[in-house]
Amino acid sequence: MASGMSRRFGSNKLLADFCGEPMILRILRATQGLFARRVVVTRTPEVAELCGQMGVEAILHGLPLRSDTVRLGLEAVGEADGCMFCAADQPLLRRETIEGLLRAAADDPDSIWRPCHGGQPGSPVLFPRWAFDRLMHLPEGKGGAYVARMHPERVRTIPVRDEYELMDADDREALEALLRVSTERGE
Repeated sequence: MASGMSRRFGSNKLLADFCGEPMILRILRATQGLFARRVVVTRTPEVAELCGQMGVEAILHGLPLRSDTVRLGLEAVGEADGCMFCAADQPLLRRETIEGLLRAAADDPDSIWRPCHGGQPGSPVLFPRWAFDRLMHLPEGKGGAYVARMHPERVRTIPVRDEYELMDADDREALEALLRVSTERGE
């Protein structure tokens, strides 16, 4: 998912420099080779172009709502067994976490899978096929977390190492904090 308006950030955060490259490249690399199909839904031609350079399909749109982004992504994916929605502004999300969600879903394919830290669920979220219809018909402006909240009995989590992995770079302060963590880790 790369369709945010970046209002709090002040410019397109997905193109912001993160350790010498546009932030969106982090999620594209973290998911490379893990899925039968990857689709990025974006409002930005520059993001779509970067995706194309990485061999990732991009859907460029001008629709206003988060629910539009979810619907467009699901329409593009088609008849999949499941779908993982990854926010493109979590630069410290580890590939190992994504792989862990996929392994968990292979063992329990009817559950909604999320990473968590300290009991707080985060993104990305992996939805099974039964949830697609609900996701296609979200209330205006809602995202996939709405479906997870409507079915708490079906949500499962896997723990992550630290809180930074689930943090979004929603504003410049958050980006700077994530950059400091990345530098301290030598990433």
